[in-house]
Amino acid sequence: MALSSEIEAAMQGSLERLASCWQCPISANTSRRGNLAGQQAVHKVLHNLISILFPGCHGDQPVSEEGLSQCVPTLLRSTLEPLQEQVRRAFEYECGRHPCPEDCCECAIQSGRAVAAFVGELPQIQNVLQADIVAAYEGDPAAKSTMEVVMSYPGVYAIIVHRLAHELYRADVPLIPRIMSEYAHSQTGIDIHPGATIGGGFFIDHGTGVVIGETCVIGRNVKIYQGVTLGALSFKKDEEGRLVKGIKRHPDVGENTVIYAGATILGGETVIGANSVIGGNVWLTHSVPPGAKVYNQQPKPLIRESDGRWKVADGPWNDVGAGI
Repeated sequence: MALSSEIEAAMQGSLERLASCWQCPISANTSRRGNLAGQQAVHKVLHNLISILFPGCHGDQPVSEEGLSQCVPTLLRSTLEPLQEQVRRAFEYECGRHPCPEDCCECAIQSGRAVAAFVGELPQIQNVLQADIVAAYEGDPAAKSTMEVVMSYPGVYAIIVHRLAHELYRADVPLIPRIMSEYAHSQTGIDIHPGATIGGGFFIDHGTGVVIGETCVIGRNVKIYQGVTLGALSFKKDEEGRLVKGIKRHPDVGENTVIYAGATILGGETVIGANSVIGGNVWLTHSVPPGAKVYNQQPKPLIRESDGRWKVADGPWNDVGAGI
């Protein structure tokens, strides 16, 4: 069905107004702003990288043992080519925000170095992820196999994406690491900034609502539950009222620590000592020593009985965390 004359007139009026926005350097992704790769193009590269790390687990079809030696190199090459182009365009975007000679080729050189460093780290990323997978399997009594963990656990998916995005972040690649991490956020409800440094054997149980900030440093064999926030206490501003960036804003968590559901730990100077246990719904803005156990005082609930009378529930009360 053809558009009505009324709709045609409205469309033309909108196009005339939208055209002015096409000249806007903030919202339009055109040659004027370096023609960045589209969001879905970055997502496709991410999907392929995960399929390379876990052949047959995160792809769209099973992989035969005989075909493994052929399909992985082919997929890796066909993935690195668009990744290199995407990284180059990201560097050009960043470079375009500053004075840059027209004959500058530094962005192409930077992209080659960054992607070469990234692909060189893929075996190590895979090794660390094996420790994450084992931690998830051993840390969840509901897990029936490591394959179940790899193929279905949102916390594991989020950390897979994070470890890939973090390597690009370390190479100072603009934009792309954040696009990857926010895709995982949208898929899992787990928000890990690509700048966060996370040791191996990391397990996020359930996961929904977890937030891990950019400058967090998390040791090995840490386990956290849903709703945990490792965030900033406050945001410093300069003399002109703008946020100061590039400073330590988020806490550090020592190895072998467990943080139960709903806990909030804030501040760049906050350090959770190794081998600690942080109970459910705890609010922390200061450091605790190694081996600490931090719990809220458990309230006694009011119970309304069948005769309509209220009473304070009796114990037993304990100081365990809120694991599920």
